[in-house]
Amino acid sequence: MAVDLLLGLQWGDEGKGKIVDVLTKNYYIIARFQGGPNAGHTLVFNGMKHVLHTIPSGIFHEDVKNLVGNGVVIDPVIFKKELDKLTDQNVDYRKTLLISRKAHLILPTHRLLDAASEASKGKAKIGSTLKGIGPTYMDKTGRNGIRVGDLELENWKAKYRQLANKHQAMIDFYNIELEYDLDELEIEFFKAVETLKSLEFIDSEEYLHQAQRDQKSVLAEGAQGSLLDIDFGTYPFVTSSNTTAAGACTGLGVAPNSIKDVFGIFKAYTTRVGSGPFPTELFDENGETMSRVGHEFGATTGRARRCGWLDLVALRYACQVNGVTQLMMMKADVLSGFKTLKVCTAYNYKGKEIKHLPYNIESESVSPVYTDFKGWEEDLTSMDSAKTLPESLINYIEFLEDELQIPIKIVSVGPDRKQTIFR
Repeated sequence: MAVDLLLGLQWGDEGKGKIVDVLTKNYYIIARFQGGPNAGHTLVFNGMKHVLHTIPSGIFHEDVKNLVGNGVVIDPVIFKKELDKLTDQNVDYRKTLLISRKAHLILPTHRLLDAASEASKGKAKIGSTLKGIGPTYMDKTGRNGIRVGDLELENWKAKYRQLANKHQAMIDFYNIELEYDLDELEIEFFKAVETLKSLEFIDSEEYLHQAQRDQKSVLAEGAQGSLLDIDFGTYPFVTSSNTTAAGACTGLGVAPNSIKDVFGIFKAYTTRVGSGPFPTELFDENGETMSRVGHEFGATTGRARRCGWLDLVALRYACQVNGVTQLMMMKADVLSGFKTLKVCTAYNYKGKEIKHLPYNIESESVSPVYTDFKGWEEDLTSMDSAKTLPESLINYIEFLEDELQIPIKIVSVGPDRKQTIFR
């Protein structure tokens, strides 16, 4: 059976966790394929809010297997905290949660390296979440990393010590003041490792191949967003992994020709956390309203998100790179009350109008070209069918479908899993 893929099409925070939760009933396995605890997938149901960082978003469905794939980097300390919260909510994760032996571990010294590196950049900092993601992926590509499967070896602590010592030497090289107590950090780390070792480790690529042979349905879940992809994002203001569709193949070990549907998630407007170019960013009352009504704060960092109009140039680019077959539009309810909406349909790039994403989208090179739309006043949060949506919103949706040539199958009108309209 083919693998379906779900990912974000903007700079992250699109609402992927909610949609995975909504779609999970259709799948036997939910598999995270990249990223780490820099992700924050928020789910709301039964009046409660749940935030996941590393664990797949299908974990609240007791009959579904949840796989943390080889492309994910795991911080045992943060992972343990997630597990503790699941225990508090009476979620029996031991029956359903599986960990790839090839997933890499984030060490305490990876987080320290991240902090030292970011501090050394001064005003040129990239807005790292300081979770140790970048240094961990650097060790992975540098062939120095420690993987989950190493925890099953007798000498894994010796390997750990060798790498941690190397990291400390690198921290000293930055020549900045960084106060830390590694002994204290390691106590928490080794305790969390023991919790991690109590879970089921698997050879995940073989597990998925067997599942496909047995005709079991798989949904691959991405983290962050396509515009944060290490290769195709707004470099260097990106994450350290491939957040696009190709990352699902390398992050799970599934073949490209086994991927069927690619579900692309986007907000009805655009947000971004941290540094980096953002052509449609708003600094006026409209941007403030989006931020306030949309509760635009990072689920992982708590940082305020920058807000702006929908960027159709960037969205089209993300759809092309990923081969998106279906679209899901989130947070349509946040735009209720705007008399006029704007959509960026092209860029003025160095004096020429273009509709593709160029190499440089910094403000000195790019300015957005907008198309105006009539807004809607109706409160969408209690609407439960496509027939009840206001005409102005339907016009907005149909314009995007026409421009992108991809159907918008789901419109989210609130954070709860019930506030989801299928078209």
